[in-house]
Amino acid sequence: MTVEITKYPDRSQWPALMRRAVAETRELHDTVASIMDQVREQGDKALRELALKYDGVQLGDLAVSPAEMQQACDQVSQELKAAIDQAAANIATFHKAQRMHELEVETSPGVTCCQRAVPITRVGLYIPGGNSPLFSTVLMLGLPARIAGCSQVVMCTPCGRDGKVNAAILYAARKCGISRIYKSGGAQAIAAMAWGTETIPRVSKIFGPGNRFVMEAKMQAQYNKVAIDMPAGPSEVMVVADGNADLRYVASDFLSQAEHGSDSQSTLLTTHEALASRLPQVIDELLATLPRQEMIKKSLGHSHIIVLHTLDEVIDYVNAYAPEHLILNCEECEALARRVVNAGSVFLGPYSPESAGDYASGTNHTLPTSGYAHAYSGVNLDSFTKKITFQRLTKQGLAGIGHTVETMAQAEDLMAHRLAVAVRLDK
Repeated sequence: MTVEITKYPDRSQWPALMRRAVAETRELHDTVASIMDQVREQGDKALRELALKYDGVQLGDLAVSPAEMQQACDQVSQELKAAIDQAAANIATFHKAQRMHELEVETSPGVTCCQRAVPITRVGLYIPGGNSPLFSTVLMLGLPARIAGCSQVVMCTPCGRDGKVNAAILYAARKCGISRIYKSGGAQAIAAMAWGTETIPRVSKIFGPGNRFVMEAKMQAQYNKVAIDMPAGPSEVMVVADGNADLRYVASDFLSQAEHGSDSQSTLLTTHEALASRLPQVIDELLATLPRQEMIKKSLGHSHIIVLHTLDEVIDYVNAYAPEHLILNCEECEALARRVVNAGSVFLGPYSPESAGDYASGTNHTLPTSGYAHAYSGVNLDSFTKKITFQRLTKQGLAGIGHTVETMAQAEDLMAHRLAVAVRLDK
């Protein structure tokens, strides 16, 4: 399998090289809209019918019972429990440090303005199952929700044909203090949290990754006044490497990204032709040792190795692409990192693989993809809070800014606004 190598492309060629995999949006939109409508109208009945239709699962109770939770936790090996525990500790440490102190400022004499972070009361977490049950995502979403103080945390995740949820997912949920867990996957799970059913409560904000149906459902959920963490598409990594980079490190980063899905994309940026020309062979050698080869090959089919003239060009390309994951495997990594303005999460140096952030370094792995890092942050503690402002004016404070308010209100022809100040000043 050969990854395409492009040498010294003109800047006019960059947009074509940066193109991500795009799904058929009209058909996708209509399919998901039909699912959303079915769940809204039929509730739990629709969830059972759709689980049978799409997953071949005959669902009984939608909720995971305490007995199921205990049985699953007993099945998880001590080694995996220890790994989850260590990852959870690091994730919690990093997110606890993000707590915001209440802000209070006197903007002028007698005028005090405050800002306070308040947790979102009801949040919904979607955890993919299938071939890769993402118990790590439970930690990435459940721990910040708990630290932020969200009082109602709902989790939806698909079960297997045996009607059971992956044991590690349930152990991670217990670690996060999540007890309201429901056996529902795909777009229908998002619909359930957006509309509410007899069993699954409606939430105010939905978090979590998923396939293109899940992502489209999250976008449509916003029509029902439900917020989402961020728009997202296929996962991606961009690696910047110099001539000293270990090719096996770079190749393994390509492959770890490619196994996320056939529509994932990996990109190498380098100023060293020799590194670029040798990388495909190393990728092929390591690929031969891995499972899921067909899926990985499809991903590598729209991945790129790009040789540029200078590091200035490299950083311009990075910021134009806005990668979900950015690995700076080069001697100048610290200097380059200070110039990064568009990226989800950045990994510095040869010993910082994307896998570390995906699982256990402490940063969050729920990140903006498809160029959304131009404007969106990855999930963090703020994602689970609202910032409410407060103001308190004394008689002196209103007198000090009253004329300003009256003048501005009159200029906008909002005379009742002016009146609300005038009646106080007159008194």
